[in-house]
Amino acid sequence: MTLLKAIVRPTKVDAVRKALDEIGVGGMTVSEVLGRGKEKGLMMQHRGTKYEVPRPKVSIDVVVADGLVSDVKRAIIQAARTGEIGDGRIFEIPLANSYSIRTGEVAL
Repeated sequence: MTLLKAIVRPTKVDAVRKALDEIGVGGMTVSEVLGRGKEKGLMMQHRGTKYEVPRPKVSIDVVVADGLVSDVKRAIIQAARTGEIGDGRIFEIPLANSYSIRTGEVAL
């Protein structure tokens, strides 16, 4: 099993969800996050002082079987890409096990 953590633009969440539905991946966790990458944060000014505010992003976590990792990454990239700096990133994290909280059984 592999955990894919995709950080994408908020405007691309629906497109990513639809792309994952099309390849049969229905379960995901979506969280609003703040961050910055190469595009840097938003520069704001308050009372003459400039400061940087992190940009709003969305984190999408998907646990998939190892055989589906390439297909899921491809679907996320195609759905989330605009070609501009700030499109996001995907992190691939191997998982040893997953447990059901309700039953305590090993899941997946």
